[in-house]
Amino acid sequence: MRLEESNRTMSKYFGPFGFGVGGFLLLLALAASMVVLPLMLPPLPPPPLMLLFFPVGIMAALMFLAFSPAEAVGDVLHTV
Repeated sequence: MRLEESNRTMSKYFGPFGFGVGGFLLLLALAASMVVLPLMLPPLPPPPLMLLFFPVGIMAALMFLAFSPAEAVGDVLHTV
């Protein structure tokens, strides 16, 4: 019984195809704006060089944190 209720609730919110009409229209408007707006707006100048290195710095910091050793090396628990 609960499974049927859950299925009815999910189909009420998401429709049979996963998107409602409103979600489909929103995605359609987003796609249309991505096609039309670059044709209407003037070209932008390239960003400053330091701004281009910002994502590279974030990636380097994440790599450093991923491969740095943990502080609590001796606190390993053994399970039987």
